[in-house]
Amino acid sequence: MNSIKWPYPLEWEKEEVIVSDVLVLGGGVAGCMAAISAVKTGQKVLLVEKGATKMSGAGGSGCDHWESAATNPCSKITPEELVKAMLDDNDGFNNGISHYIECREGWDRLQDIEKMGGKIRDTEDEFRGAAFRDEKSKLMFAYDYENRFTLRVWGTTFKPAMHSELKRLGVKVLDRVMATSLLTESGRQGGRCIGATGIHTRTGRFYIFRSKAIIMCLSRPARIWLFSPALPGLCEFRPPQCIGDGHAMGWRAGAEFTMMEKSVGAEFSASGRSYPPYGAGNNHNTWYGASLLDSYGKEVPYVDRDGNIITDVAGRFKPAKGQKFFLKGGSVDNPKYEYRGPDTVPFSKMLEEGYKLPFYADLSGLPEMERKVIWGMMVGEEGKTKIPVLKNYSKAGFDSEKHVLQCYGTGWTSAAFLPDERQLFGLPGGFLNDWSLSTNLKGLFVAGDSLYASNCYGHAAATGHYAGRHAALFAAREQLTGTVDSQVSAEKKRIYAPIYNNPVKSFGWKELNMGISKLMQNYCGEIKRDELLNIGLKALKDYEQNIIPETFAHNPHELVRLLEVFDILTVSQIILNACLARKTDCKALHFLRGDNANSDNEKNEKLIVIKQVGDRIVLRELPVDFFGDLRENYERHNEVYTGGQSNG
Repeated sequence: MNSIKWPYPLEWEKEEVIVSDVLVLGGGVAGCMAAISAVKTGQKVLLVEKGATKMSGAGGSGCDHWESAATNPCSKITPEELVKAMLDDNDGFNNGISHYIECREGWDRLQDIEKMGGKIRDTEDEFRGAAFRDEKSKLMFAYDYENRFTLRVWGTTFKPAMHSELKRLGVKVLDRVMATSLLTESGRQGGRCIGATGIHTRTGRFYIFRSKAIIMCLSRPARIWLFSPALPGLCEFRPPQCIGDGHAMGWRAGAEFTMMEKSVGAEFSASGRSYPPYGAGNNHNTWYGASLLDSYGKEVPYVDRDGNIITDVAGRFKPAKGQKFFLKGGSVDNPKYEYRGPDTVPFSKMLEEGYKLPFYADLSGLPEMERKVIWGMMVGEEGKTKIPVLKNYSKAGFDSEKHVLQCYGTGWTSAAFLPDERQLFGLPGGFLNDWSLSTNLKGLFVAGDSLYASNCYGHAAATGHYAGRHAALFAAREQLTGTVDSQVSAEKKRIYAPIYNNPVKSFGWKELNMGISKLMQNYCGEIKRDELLNIGLKALKDYEQNIIPETFAHNPHELVRLLEVFDILTVSQIILNACLARKTDCKALHFLRGDNANSDNEKNEKLIVIKQVGDRIVLRELPVDFFGDLRENYERHNEVYTGGQSNG
């Protein structure tokens, strides 16, 4: 019996209907920008967010760099060049549409955020004279100082600025409400999306949202393979409530997904075995440029693309001779060049060369500005680092001028991840989109981390704004459609079922999440086999039929956590079915089969598109470059935005 009194009024099964022209699901970076964009067209916009929009979502705690601002005034590369590199580095398995939008409009969105009150320039001249700073514009750049298309930014200022803009523009923001399902015309799976349902995370009130257009801006999946019941707050680099609710909602409604079979490394998960991301000197992006020492003080050299040792610190931030530019900071998932820098050199090779564990990130030998921008700005502005890393480490006595920081992570330490410990990071699977960022379901648009091959902050902001524009145009042409009572009633019955179960004989959300994660480790690990995948699907079906009906929640908070895990189970089913559909190895997707003797290269160049129709799984294939000429198609679909003028 739970003896703690719930501090909010309980409104179990009480209904409220809210009508809008454009409904935005998710109040993260993509959702905020979508709502801001849509409301400026004159449409009535409602934004629904599970947390508190002012600081919620993966970008709520900040970001230290903004990738792919290819049109900023200091950039030396074009959007076309940058997207081509992104596509080439992933054998085409990337979202050409969304990343072209990111590269073409990313700088526009930064300027928008600056006008809202976000900080994107070194206005206090703190870094005057630094190699990474443009003295005229006061913009600061990361990684490639020569080509200057990735900006260092003060990302902790961005979400509060967006939230203020939402209020100023009159967007209705409904916080603390979890979206649970999409409503469709005639209640038919695969039909036009006409609304959604939701539940208040504190009162349990049930919401029915009616709208002409819906923009899905919820997070990518998480907690699929890794979850620690004892450490739920450390289970994911992103906020723990960002778990892929939108994927599950879309799947049940009949939306198409692609690249869901992809496996990507677990470098940013901290589920008990690992250490807080960015808290241990990893060289992925935030700490890029820091020197790396072994336990005897021997420095691991930086090398360029061609394997030449870089002897000066400045050379770490410049392309090699004959190299147009290099990608860093999260843009590249499967690089095609032989880069053997300290973040990628095989651990076994380092041991052969005489390096001794453990390794340390050393900022003390860097030029003052480089040291200061890493430990102070980059570490302070990246997600979840301002308090737990910068503030707490400094309070404990860490001094970047004289101390080194022990490193942990894959590749170059003894704390490498096991093969079956996977998380959806990098360029994961998601909703399939067209050039309007709409889905196969009429009226459903998608942005940010819901998209397949999604990326980081700039990608979320640019695609959110873009989806908002196109959804508003769609809504202006459509009529509001009534919801179907039976569809609403069925969803209401589904989400409230756990509160009526017996608490003594029931399961909680943590136990169910742990069970799903262990099941996925066992049956959907690094090496895929149909036999294992089918066992996994059968086991998940057993959970669905026999465990979910026996779950219990004491209060709205526990109920929402349970509903999240129900969605995790659904996403796991999507992944297993997608894995069954791909019959050959695919390096770009980190996909390895144990029952395949021959690789079908032609098959590997196709996207596998998957959706649910009733109890059946329906598959089709698309060329990885189905989106056609990027610049031509972008400009054809955005004549109003571009004013009929091409960029460049």
